[in-house]
Amino acid sequence: AVKEDGDALEYADDSLKADREIVMEAVKQNGEVFEYADDSLKADREVVLAAMKKSGHALEYADDCLKSDCEVVLAAVKQNGGALKNADDSLKADREVVLEAVRSYGFALEFADDSLKADREVVLEAVKNEGDALEHASDSLKADREVVLEAVKNRSFGLQYADESLKADREVVLEAVKNSGYALRFADDTLKADREVVLEAVRIDGEALEYASEELQNDPELQKIAKGFPQIKTG
Repeated sequence: AVKEDGDALEYADDSLKADREIVMEAVKQNGEVFEYADDSLKADREVVLAAMKKSGHALEYADDCLKSDCEVVLAAVKQNGGALKNADDSLKADREVVLEAVRSYGFALEFADDSLKADREVVLEAVKNEGDALEHASDSLKADREVVLEAVKNRSFGLQYADESLKADREVVLEAVKNSGYALRFADDTLKADREVVLEAVRIDGEALEYASEELQNDPELQKIAKGFPQIKTG
């Protein structure tokens, strides 16, 4: 039954969970069932590689000796960047592995070694995939204008993780509020009082007007625009 339906491995007899041929067939269908394989096969490189190609998440269940195997971990993060969490620390500091991970899943930057959180190319790839990944970048890159612009173009809420200097950068904030007006909430007070910036924000999200300066909250034209548009908070 397992050969026809990989999911059946979960309910199989222990003897079958230790059968290499059966487990190999199962993980080729569904890598997630690798969790139920006998421990002896969790250290079998070929079986583990087959599982990773179907489910990077399954790296969690591999023997520790294979969590430091570059080929195994690369296969895992290509399938699911979040698998970087379960890699050996040595590979969390491997640039090739981390680049593959963040291209697949920007938030994988969280699991990278600090040295790569300060690597401009790695962080750019991460924020292009998921703007909020800026949260996990080094402070120096949170103050890098190009990096922050890429982040807010992808997801405007990334603005909240930018250096304070860039929250006061008009171009950066305009880019963010064009994506989601709600991002006005994270802008510097000087730009919350900038009519053009606030206008862009309320055109996208009327509710964003509550984050504008008091003077602009009382602007009749802005109030009219705010009331006429749907409230969109996605960033």
